[in-house]
Amino acid sequence: MLEQWRHVHNVVVPPAAMSPQEARERQGRYRLANAYLGEVLVGCSTVRPPAGEQRVATVIARVLPEFRRRGFGTALHEDALAHARGLGAETIETCVLAVNADGLRFALRRGYAETDRYVLDGEHDEWVDLRLSPGGPGH
Repeated sequence: MLEQWRHVHNVVVPPAAMSPQEARERQGRYRLANAYLGEVLVGCSTVRPPAGEQRVATVIARVLPEFRRRGFGTALHEDALAHARGLGAETIETCVLAVNADGLRFALRRGYAETDRYVLDGEHDEWVDLRLSPGGPGH
């Protein structure tokens, strides 16, 4: 399961590609899940549990390019959102690689609003943080 999750993660966000050890570390802190069409891997999700006074959780849905626009992202997102809320999240965020136009459109259509754009130290890829607007379609 973890190797399949890592495969989708690395295909969708190559600048943040992770090693098997990094994926194992992430599995110890976050809820990682895969999505399948029958036995074919189509995507994965990550839920970072709520933290801080605002009980902020991060949900990330990733779909392999050849399976996009078929409802898999929506199903992954709804499942991750429900899981985060079940953990007591009061605020939901996500982050998207800026060059992933599909991912940004997906988040904006679900009621997320951009809160920050940044480049990590020593890197060159731009990331976008987004927060689910209260009362938005996904809220």
